[in-house]
Amino acid sequence: MLVDSMTGARRSAGRLREAVLSGERLLVPTLVLYEWLRGPRTSQEISDQEALLPADSAIPFGGEEARAAARLYRSVRRPRARETDLAIAACAISREASLWTLNRADFADIPGLQLF
Repeated sequence: MLVDSMTGARRSAGRLREAVLSGERLLVPTLVLYEWLRGPRTSQEISDQEALLPADSAIPFGGEEARAAARLYRSVRRPRARETDLAIAACAISREASLWTLNRADFADIPGLQLF
């Protein structure tokens, strides 16, 4: 969602704006921030991200999330090469939050995960 909202044609920018205006609380896990920052990103894209989702407010990947991600790893089929997605899902599950992704198929089999 972040990439699709803040880069290129910004196809998801309208939906992102609607979510913010409707009062949705948006959080970004440090793992997503890492994926975003590894770029390439323009200075304007980084500035836009910081205005909406400041890096200093990113959700850390800590012990609780690590345990949840390990449980997910053991519970899904074909977990290899999905470690980061499983860790991101664990962040959402740990906070009883919905995960906003445009790659719904990548997360469809994850137990306990709600998609936005």
